[in-house]
Amino acid sequence: MARPKSAEHDSKRREILRRSAKLFAQNGYDRTSMAEVASATGVSKALLYHYYVGKENLLFDILHAHLQDLMDAVRAVDRKLVSRARLRALIGAVLDAYRDADDEHKIQINELRKLPIARKKDLIALERALVSIFADAIAGAIPSIAGNQALLKPVTMSLFGMLNWHYMWFREKGPVSRDDYADMVTTLLIEGAQALGAETRNARKRSA
Repeated sequence: MARPKSAEHDSKRREILRRSAKLFAQNGYDRTSMAEVASATGVSKALLYHYYVGKENLLFDILHAHLQDLMDAVRAVDRKLVSRARLRALIGAVLDAYRDADDEHKIQINELRKLPIARKKDLIALERALVSIFADAIAGAIPSIAGNQALLKPVTMSLFGMLNWHYMWFREKGPVSRDDYADMVTTLLIEGAQALGAETRNARKRSA
């Protein structure tokens, strides 16, 4: 029977992932060596290879942990919330999960494609599950586009564009708080999509 891993082992593994994420985000995955990871983490290369046999495994675990954190955050949102309140809560949950995760998020955007297809499958499945949760929430908050995939999909992905790139300009002590931005994104998305839905209905009436 395999011995359970100690708390110290898990703590060291998390530290390796955190330090590796910082290096990959700063220098790029391809330009970061395992020797640099070992040095940044304060362990020998031999000990590093005890935890991770190569950079590919490191990259996968960084991304899997990050995406799982996002999924856990949105799944914790009260399912009883409806319409605008649920969408706002989901947006706020993701923005809060991004706190102190800029490195991991940057790697998700820039480096996921570096993994072999077989390793990307689980990560892409998590991304799609996250998108599905938001698409359902958007459909609930904006009934006028709920059954229109030609609008629902681009509106959903536009939401992720607003969330995924906020790290480029957002500052914790800046003039806009995370709650402020969550409110702003919710308003922009709902009112903008409602206008699109109305335009689509009017266009159909004109062509009828």
